[in-house]
Amino acid sequence: MAQESPKNAAAEIPVTSNGQLEDSHEYSFNRNLKCSLPVGLGLSETKITSHGFDGAKEGVVEAGQFPSSSASPKSSVISPSSAAAGRLAGQGCDLIIPTGGRAQQKSGPVVLADEVKNPAMEKLELVRKWSLNTYKCTRQIISEKLGRGSRTVDLELEAQIDILKDNKKKYENILRLAQTLSTQLFQMVHTQRQLGDAFADLSLKSLELHEEFGYNADTQKLLAKNGETLLGAINFFIASVNTLVNKTIEDTLLTVKQYESARVEYDAYRTDLEELNLGPRDANTLPKIEQSQQLFQVHKEKYDKMRNDVSIKLKFLEENKVKVLHNQLVLFHNAIAAYFAGNQKQLEQTLKQFHIKLKTPGADAPSWLEEQ
Repeated sequence: MAQESPKNAAAEIPVTSNGQLEDSHEYSFNRNLKCSLPVGLGLSETKITSHGFDGAKEGVVEAGQFPSSSASPKSSVISPSSAAAGRLAGQGCDLIIPTGGRAQQKSGPVVLADEVKNPAMEKLELVRKWSLNTYKCTRQIISEKLGRGSRTVDLELEAQIDILKDNKKKYENILRLAQTLSTQLFQMVHTQRQLGDAFADLSLKSLELHEEFGYNADTQKLLAKNGETLLGAINFFIASVNTLVNKTIEDTLLTVKQYESARVEYDAYRTDLEELNLGPRDANTLPKIEQSQQLFQVHKEKYDKMRNDVSIKLKFLEENKVKVLHNQLVLFHNAIAAYFAGNQKQLEQTLKQFHIKLKTPGADAPSWLEEQ
């Protein structure tokens, strides 16, 4: 009778630490180890030694002897050594359990490692959201232009915005005309100054017309001086109106553009939600309706915030505009009236009233000491 092989059915069942079957690398390793044992060595005689990283402690796992292959296997007996138990107790705080993974040994406290986010997937998600938002807004704009879609309108706010845009065009026209006047006045003052110098030169060389040339030279020089004073007042008027038009009003109009964009997004998501509510309600559409409701609420809050910001800026702009234009219009009127009336004292008093300092010729040029 041939000797019975120690390999039986019980030895073929891989058993994990919690008693579950597992088709893993450990199962393949046990099979290879079992095949490499010499014939006659039973499973009861096998000891598996587990060495730790320090190599000084070990745990012994012993398996009981099983009967023949036809009998059901008995429960395995695990007898960990005291050294292995001490090692596990000492290294319990060094285990890192990642999500969906096995326990790994690493220095440090116990940490549940989250899944690493992929930057490419995040960028792809941002592009998808941007494309969807752009599509909905474009569809809303086209529907409004074709007269098919509805738009949210704040009548009072829209009227104020229209008045602001119309006033900006008119202020730009005034600014352009004032700049033209300044250019022409500068040319006239420059011509009067040259003419006064020519009269003064002829007054010295023509003794028979000395007094006549002298009167004209003094008159032209006085007109040039008064013209420079008027030119300073006009340039101050231009600078103030330019700041009001191209900075203050432009900043408010930028907020208006953001408000209009928020309004288009609000109407686009409102229309999308209305279309979903008109459709059937089932297990597939209810999540979409809920998501659309959340997006609609987000854009509604953004639209309300931008509308409030525009209202506040329009109010402050109106107060600032009245104050600035009142002072500048008074300056412009007094300076022009005093110049053409020939009232030099009144013209100089106007500049002092508005704290305008005239630049003396050559004041901007550095002296020869500064150049050295």
